[in-house]
Amino acid sequence: MSLNTAHANNGVLIYSGECILLYCDHVMMEFSGQDRPEFKGDKAGRLYLTTHRMIFNNSNPNDPLLSFSFPFCTMKNVELEQPMFGANYIKGKVRAQPNGGWIGEVKFKLHFKRGGAIEYGQAMLQAAGLTKRSHQYTDEPPAYQPPSGPWHDAAPPMYSPPAGYYGWVPPPSDAFANAPPANSVFMTDMPPPYPGINTGGYTPSTNDAKAAEAAASGTAYYDPNTHYAYVPPAYSNDGPPSYEESKEKKYK
Repeated sequence: MSLNTAHANNGVLIYSGECILLYCDHVMMEFSGQDRPEFKGDKAGRLYLTTHRMIFNNSNPNDPLLSFSFPFCTMKNVELEQPMFGANYIKGKVRAQPNGGWIGEVKFKLHFKRGGAIEYGQAMLQAAGLTKRSHQYTDEPPAYQPPSGPWHDAAPPMYSPPAGYYGWVPPPSDAFANAPPANSVFMTDMPPPYPGINTGGYTPSTNDAKAAEAAASGTAYYDPNTHYAYVPPAYSNDGPPSYEESKEKKYK
């Protein structure tokens, strides 16, 4: 996980071969458990769910946290909360990658100002679960590797959800736009430095069957192998700045 490296030219910066599954605007991100200035205060912006991670881009160019990357392999204890009073939200923890600009872990809460928490949460848990069950992880996240090489406008297919992976397709929802705004997705020539749902093979497991059964029956399901919980619904042309450069450079 890295600070201020997933944005470019007032848009999102993704790796070669990484695809956007869902995009939504008007979300609020809240962090706790870290004293760094980047994690202070509520942050409004855009959210992207890709085949490899979740990305938050801040809409405030003066905030010290301009973008935040959540590779699936760094996330844990992610849950969809449905309080009896108040709006639904997503919570979890993310661990720092070595050389990612910070250390330890931070808790996060994700609120959707215009709805869609359930739909997004289910899609994120499914994508993360597919990735984690497809690959072996160590206790330590892989070292952070900054995007390298030139970056360019992403091809039109990167703006549209893929046909599906292993029989799973992100569900359509009125809460999310069909695609990010034009001229807002940029891509490096570097492949993703961590696994995603479109890399490597995948064999359905017993946990997949249990999760599907839970979804059909309307009951909750917790996967002890991935520590993910499924909760069914209730009724400029500058390149990406390095972490050090981002302290002095404003989000264009």
